[in-house]
Formats: sequence, C-alpha cells, structure tokens
Amino acid sequence: MSAYLRLRAVPPPALRNSSTWLERLFDDASETVRHYRDQERIYAGACPNPLARDRPGTHVVLGGRPVFRADRRKPPLLVLTAAQARRVSGFLAAADFDTLWDFARDAVLPHYGGATAEPETWGAFAAAHQELKAFYTHTAECGDAVVKWVPED
Repeated sequence: MSAYLRLRAVPPPALRNSSTWLERLFDDASETVRHYRDQERIYAGACPNPLARDRPGTHVVLGGRPVFRADRRKPPLLVLTAAQARRVSGFLAAADFDTLWDFARDAVLPHYGGATAEPETWGAFAAAHQELKAFYTHTAECGDAVVKWVPED
C-alpha cells in the first residue's frame, strides 16, 4: 500500500469525533501537505519491544483510531491521541534510521529503480523520516493529538 499522508496536530480539547469536522482541518490551502509515499514500509514491523501491545512504529504513518466518513468508499481519517503521539515521538527519537532502512530496503527499492537508485531513495526516505520525527517531536511537546488523512488514489 502506498500512502500520501496529510498530518495535522490538534489540541485534544478541540478534537471532534466528526469526519466532516476533521476533514475541514485540511481545507486550509496554506497548510504544509506532507507526502509520505511508501514511508509506512520503513516502520512496518519496527518495534524496540516486540512484545509491546501498542507498537508505536506501526502508528507513525498509518496508525490511529479510524473515523469513518459519510462516503464509506473513502478511506477513514485516523486519529492518534496525545498519549499515542508522545509514544510515536519517543519511538522516532530512539529509532536508528539505518537500521529501519536495512529492515525495509528489499521491499522498498524495487518500487524506486532498484539497487542503482538506492542512494537517492535512501536520501528521500531519510529526509521524510526526519520530517516525521520533527513533526511528532513538536506535536508531543505541545501535547497535541494527530489527525491523518490518507487521500484516496
């Protein structure tokens, strides 16, 4: 699954359990839209404690509580609580990107030109990892929740 992910940090008291309200968070054309195509492959299966129930690595890109939209054919919006966002931030702060890359490279590289394109592909994924890390660090420092929109293809 490839994802183009849009993220928004939201103070928990402002959150609404309404897909219409959550969709409006993304209406502002001036927002920075973050595109993380295939980034979820970097974090799939990555967890410092494999016995942990709430694996923060799985929440980085595609995790969260689904809020279903009126049109059920569209993918749901995803919401991470402030506590989950803090755990994701901690996971990303402790994660070694090269280790994550080594785990995922065989699944990722065929989609981006194979081994000959590895330096550029590694660079793009490393940059996206740093952006996600910065986003979640700032979000955790503010005590915010995270709303995610994976737009339909």
